[in-house]
Amino acid sequence: MTDKWMTVKDISDYLQLSKDQIYRLAQHGKIPASKVGRGWRFKREKIDDWVESQSSHSRKVINGDNIE
Repeated sequence: MTDKWMTVKDISDYLQLSKDQIYRLAQHGKIPASKVGRGWRFKREKIDDWVESQSSHSRKVINGDNIE
């Protein structure tokens, strides 16, 4: 697997979430992300690991229930 950095749009498409949801998750530290300059970048391998590690409680975070 390639170790490519992905953008918010890439992750939004990949996870089928809105870009706004991805921004909120990243800003609140709920998703593995790195701030590069003014933008967020994501490693697909870390995102895949994060998705697999989610419990039923964490699924609420993805749906926006625990985002302030």
